Amino acid sequence: MKTVKVGVVGVGYLGTYHVEKYASMPHVELVGVADIDLARAREIAARFGVTATDDHRKLIGKVDAVSIAVSTSQHYTVARDFLENGVDVLIEKPITTSLDEADALIELARSNDRILQVGHLERFNPTTVALQEIVTRPLFIESHRLSIFKPRCTDVSVILDLMIHDIDLILSFVRSGIREIRASGVAVISEHVDIANARLEFESGCVANVTASRISMKNERKLRIF
Repeated sequence: MKTVKVGVVGVGYLGTYHVEKYASMPHVELVGVADIDLARAREIAARFGVTATDDHRKLIGKVDAVSIAVSTSQHYTVARDFLENGVDVLIEKPITTSLDEADALIELARSNDRILQVGHLERFNPTTVALQEIVTRPLFIESHRLSIFKPRCTDVSVILDLMIHDIDLILSFVRSGIREIRASGVAVISEHVDIANARLEFESGCVANVTASRISMKNERKLRIF
């Protein structure tokens, strides 16, 4: 089997997990890491014996694939640079901050015959996998995803930060078009919405009530399907 050369852009909290996983995988060669914080990049690179840079473009030509775990506001620019240069991309959720940017990346991947995958890891949670075998025609879904405030993801709203997980899961369960969306949210601590609720009504008749907060007193994950 061919060895795949990979790199990781953004080696903060999540990016470091990508580095660790790649370093332990067979048939994968971790080539290097990139982060605008060069000291952080060098720290992680030294731990795994790879190169470090503060310019992600220096990985182009050296890697076959890359993980992108930078701030969401930078997803589009970084992913575009790699896709345009023939590199497959695994990008942390959410894909971008806007639909226009997401559509542009999808078209870039298609026109360059590259893989573009978004890291919606909740789909691979063993509980979710088991539910996919059981849930065939959901009628009502209720989800709560509450988190204690952390300043690291406040460049986007709680919808793109946390609720996106449950929206993705719900869409994977229902597999129907959406008839109506009603939603509300408020910014409490950050400049973006920090707590939100959405009611999704599907063409199949299923209704999903989704709540997400990143300013709660405790962490809580709840998903109920009827």
